[in-house]
Amino acid sequence: MAKSKYDEAQLHELLYQALETEAGGIEIYETAISCARNSDLKEEWQGYLDETKTHHKTLLDVFAKLGLDPEARTPGRKVVAHIGDSLVKAMQMAREEGDADAAQLVAGECVVLAETKDHLNWELIGHVAEHGSGDTAKILKEAYDAVGQDEDHHLYHTAGWTRELWIGALGFPAVVPPPEEVKNVETAIGAARAEHARGEML
Repeated sequence: MAKSKYDEAQLHELLYQALETEAGGIEIYETAISCARNSDLKEEWQGYLDETKTHHKTLLDVFAKLGLDPEARTPGRKVVAHIGDSLVKAMQMAREEGDADAAQLVAGECVVLAETKDHLNWELIGHVAEHGSGDTAKILKEAYDAVGQDEDHHLYHTAGWTRELWIGALGFPAVVPPPEEVKNVETAIGAARAEHARGEML
């Protein structure tokens, strides 16, 4: 497939948003861990926190190689920071209400929302790496190859955890750990298959 010319300014905007997403993700996971009651989920999120710190460092390395200022504040980056702060405050609000199970559900939802944006960022970075050309594409490919699979794991597994915790809260039998965890899902298709198979795991 022929390589395409990309909009450099828009790529830089994506990278600034991605850096802010990872930075905010560290605080989001720290807060989510404080809301987690299930020990397996707490351990899972601790691992994701450690990986998110690594992803943040990976992007800082990309910024250094591309000559970008990691402190620059673009309009889109400001929006991402606002959303991240709002997710942290939502979890703190839920925790302060005193219902630990409800706070854990809110934390799961907030992580899924944050990881949806994070996953999209890296999917787009991967797209540029695959369809772009030159040194920038090579730098992005190296970063994507190091991070992409982790992002799949974070999104699909936390979505599975949150679904099952909600099902349990509604009074129905839940699969905990969720099918996504048991089957080590790493793709959207795998996540759909795992959810479809949950009835067999009850």
